[in-house]
Amino acid sequence: MINSRSRIGLLTSKVVLFLTLFLVVHPQHMMGDTGIQKASRPPPPKGEIESSIRKGIDFLISNQNKDGSWGSARNTKGLNIYAPVPGAHHAFRAAVTAMCVNALIETNVADQDPKAKAALERGEKWILENLGSVRRANHDALYNVWGHSYGIAALVAMHNKKETSDDRKKLIKDSIRHQIKMLQKYESVDGGWGYYDFRYKAKQPSSSSISFTNSTALVALKKAEQIGIDVPDRLVKRAFDATKRQQKPDFSYAYGEYLKLRPMRGINLPGGSLGRSQACNIALKLWGDEKVTEKVLDTWLDKLWARNGWLSIGRKRPIPHESWFQVAGYFYYYGHYYASLCIEDLSDAKNANYHKGQLAAIMLPLQEKEGSWWDYPFYSYHRPYGTAFALMTLVRCL
Repeated sequence: MINSRSRIGLLTSKVVLFLTLFLVVHPQHMMGDTGIQKASRPPPPKGEIESSIRKGIDFLISNQNKDGSWGSARNTKGLNIYAPVPGAHHAFRAAVTAMCVNALIETNVADQDPKAKAALERGEKWILENLGSVRRANHDALYNVWGHSYGIAALVAMHNKKETSDDRKKLIKDSIRHQIKMLQKYESVDGGWGYYDFRYKAKQPSSSSISFTNSTALVALKKAEQIGIDVPDRLVKRAFDATKRQQKPDFSYAYGEYLKLRPMRGINLPGGSLGRSQACNIALKLWGDEKVTEKVLDTWLDKLWARNGWLSIGRKRPIPHESWFQVAGYFYYYGHYYASLCIEDLSDAKNANYHKGQLAAIMLPLQEKEGSWWDYPFYSYHRPYGTAFALMTLVRCL
């Protein structure tokens, strides 16, 4: 008679044998998990991508606030993200409006569509009038760092429009310099940026540097540098180093520096990093990290296609980090947008086109009936920010 301990041992042996045989007979499953195997989604036709972009633009036009901004605090749910009023919502609205303006510029529709042109003009006017007043909400909420980062990116896009006059370019550059000063003011004592300060709530934030917050700012600062803005070396180096301290050997990244000594926690594993590694890799590569090669970008793009289901499980869940690997819904379109920047950086045109096809094939079926994309219920900000991310992603798939 076999006792319970022996039964457990026998069952364990059978499971191990089955998994071993499964991976030997089907090595592609192991390859897919590591990103080596190429995905095989049929890429959508160019016309379908263009039609999807058009629907997304129409949604942004219809969703714009009367004052030219996007998003509001009006739509709440049972569990809302901590957002002390009014400062947190000033920051959210600034970031989302900047993203929508950037998306309308990148889709290049204003020249052909009077409604899109009017929406863009109202959005740009709102940014120039309101972005400069965005500040820390209170002692522990620093959502303004998102407004400064995406604000810089939008201002660069406004500067680069062919019809922008020299006087307006000067005004835009002055606004960018102010946003960089704000990033300096709210930089963590450890370098980089966090969006909470639950440590000491100090005048200079004692917050833990967050890997993807750093990366968002670093990508925006590189765009600013490319139009001739003097970006402080110290600011970049400290954010760069803070992000490198969170980088693991496989180019997954800790969620924040406060978790760097817990590398095997779910959110820090490749599955948990799937929506962050794209942003961290491209940010570090743009600022000269030689370890982030095209092979690294290619591998992590393959991982994103192969393991997209894991990331998608968190999409539209109302509680942050409740999904597998502690993934939060708001990583979804964020991760795919920065994946498109990684694709843009690839020198092999054939491989880049392959990745564009995979990305577009993932994005198109997720568009809502009214034309938006969204991944996390977030007051009234989620539809415009998700749509802006998706539009900027799909433009790079054409």
